[in-house]
Amino acid sequence: MKHSFSKIRWILPCLILAAGAVLLHAQQTPPAGGDTPASPAQKTPELKISPLKALKSFEPEANAEYEIGPGDVVSLDFPGRPELSGKKKVGPDGRITLNLAGAVKVADMTRSQAAKAIADSLAPYYTDLTVTVDLDSYGSNRVIVLGNVQHPGVLYFDDTPTLLDVIARGGLMANSGSAIPGSTARDGIPDRCAIYRGNDQVVWVDLKSLLQSGNSLADLRLKRNDIVFVPSQQEIFVSVLGAVQHPGAVPLTGQSTLTSVLAQSGGMAEGASSKIQVIQQSTGKTITIAYKDLLSPKGADEVQLHSGDVIFVPQSGLYKSTYVLQRLSPIATIGSIAAFATVP
Repeated sequence: MKHSFSKIRWILPCLILAAGAVLLHAQQTPPAGGDTPASPAQKTPELKISPLKALKSFEPEANAEYEIGPGDVVSLDFPGRPELSGKKKVGPDGRITLNLAGAVKVADMTRSQAAKAIADSLAPYYTDLTVTVDLDSYGSNRVIVLGNVQHPGVLYFDDTPTLLDVIARGGLMANSGSAIPGSTARDGIPDRCAIYRGNDQVVWVDLKSLLQSGNSLADLRLKRNDIVFVPSQQEIFVSVLGAVQHPGAVPLTGQSTLTSVLAQSGGMAEGASSKIQVIQQSTGKTITIAYKDLLSPKGADEVQLHSGDVIFVPQSGLYKSTYVLQRLSPIATIGSIAAFATVP
């Protein structure tokens, strides 16, 4: 009996080790008919976000406190010091000028933060000074609308801008939407639109589907300086982001090449990497090509561009960073930069 127990005691660890080896082999074995997975050093990091969460994270908080920006006019009230009170316009550098303290930065601050900055700047001249900051006019709360709208340009808002507000004020075009089933008429609502934020973010919103399903994300809250692009039904284009002179949408034609698209975006900006990434929205694949290769006789033909592709030019030294494109069907498609690795 003791002999049997001794055997079991030695066999059990062996079985555990064997099971572990089988599991490890299964993880490393390529799936049938598939490609051999890359080694850990070669794997491309992936950003996994649920569709609704990703789109929602692009939207600022509903009750986010307004931050002062260039062009805003602020009213300053100093209780007991009426000679200091008055209106000040925030300059392009984000500063206002006070008589004694000189230039004081208030941009990207809330009212209370700006009040503290102003009081601190005057502290050497006054004791127990308090100030209240109010917004007299909103000169920086703007969104740009471009593309297939009646009135493209800059729109100013006194409250939080939303996607439907921007499109409505831009003016719907009669041919921008899909035909209503059973009818040849068009309702003017675009099927899709893009929102560009900064030079490294773009989100695609399937506006028609959201409205038809009653999803509140159709009226997505926007941030200051967002750019809303409404394409026409027939137009196909790519997005050029990163270190270029004019990031945004570039139309595709039968003669478009990667070189010509980069030229239409103003060319490479100072500090741009020599590596260019082309992210194919339809496949999710990323193609990396050296800029010098594009200048070769056949270099322009090395990459075939398709509607919806994202061309990303990283800053120099960050060409290993991954531009993560996540399809958020049926709600939206979002692209965002995820700098997982940098050059040592």
